[in-house]
Amino acid sequence: MIDVYLFSGFLGSGKTTLLKHVIQQAKDAGLKPAVFMNELGEMNFDSDAVEDGVPLKELLDGCICCTGSEKSEAQLQTLMAEEDFDVLLIETTGAAHPVEALDAIFSPLFAERLTFKGIITVADSKRWLDRDKLSPQIRSLYLEQIRHADLILANKMDLLTEAEQAKVTFEVQGLNPAAQIIQTVQSKVPFSALQKISAAQTGAVEKAPVSKLNLNTKVFDFQQPVKREVFEEWLRSLPDSVFRIKGYVPLEGDKYPHAFQYAYGMAQWLPEYLKMRTQIVVIGENLEGIELP
Repeated sequence: MIDVYLFSGFLGSGKTTLLKHVIQQAKDAGLKPAVFMNELGEMNFDSDAVEDGVPLKELLDGCICCTGSEKSEAQLQTLMAEEDFDVLLIETTGAAHPVEALDAIFSPLFAERLTFKGIITVADSKRWLDRDKLSPQIRSLYLEQIRHADLILANKMDLLTEAEQAKVTFEVQGLNPAAQIIQTVQSKVPFSALQKISAAQTGAVEKAPVSKLNLNTKVFDFQQPVKREVFEEWLRSLPDSVFRIKGYVPLEGDKYPHAFQYAYGMAQWLPEYLKMRTQIVVIGENLEGIELP
């Protein structure tokens, strides 16, 4: 039997960072992990986080839930036929409802070979405090991802005061009293904490298909390098309806592009040492007027 963990959480919450930590800890424990990743766009920049030698399948330009379920089943079936592994880590897109994403896991094609351990939701603690600023559909999905979790990581605690940390923990626990909550920074959690969870019976599902969320993606290709200060000024000008940006940005004076991540007004730059396709994917609502600087 293969243990299956499903990582849920809104865009930019820290799921991919959690994935990297768990992969390494599973390997340190003598286990062989495999990964199934889901992304709304046609390219998955987060797949770079999965190190060589770890079996990986992807579902791109669609959602693991709803209409993407059959494609997900096919990818999982191929993964299980081609590879030998002990643990399956599924990272859903930030726009996926975790319960709807379970359809693929419980397919009769391979359900007898899988032990579903539970849903681990990474909750952006700073976004929780400002959840009322989200549109009703997005806020509903954000709360649903927390409400149906078996383990909640209240992430980015380092960005909050002690009073805010207590407030977030108390309120999130009130939304989902059955789940254990662990306060985290950079999604760091012991793999043993994941192994101890067991999937609980979920309550009624308030479905929020991607098509109803008004979420859009825009892909921008860079024709030439940009000045970092100009690019960061552009970031500061973006509306709150931009939830996530990721990709590779060419900066003036640097030989290779920088891996770039943006969520909730905060940017992260990481140097690259390979020639990567210089483009970014912007995910959010009402993106029509957004163009590169």
